[in-house]
Amino acid sequence: MTGLLANAILASLFIFATAMALALVRLFRGPSAQDRVLALDYLYILGMLMMLVLGIRYASDTYFEGALLIALFGFVGSFALAKFLLRGEVIE
Repeated sequence: MTGLLANAILASLFIFATAMALALVRLFRGPSAQDRVLALDYLYILGMLMMLVLGIRYASDTYFEGALLIALFGFVGSFALAKFLLRGEVIE
């Protein structure tokens, strides 16, 4: 791995960690439930991106599979939360 790629990976991980911290602030202090749901969506997307960057860093397929699982479960969770906010129930 070249020095430029290693520095870019470290910089991107730092930026993603900073974005996660800001999303956590929005998650806990959000004025409405919709803001909290969007912050949670943003958190799982950032977690998935961090897993992808770590997969590039360590050249491991396991990180990519984990990122795929995070994306799938995050989508299902977002759908369930949106349905709950609209109707007040998830299962009809």
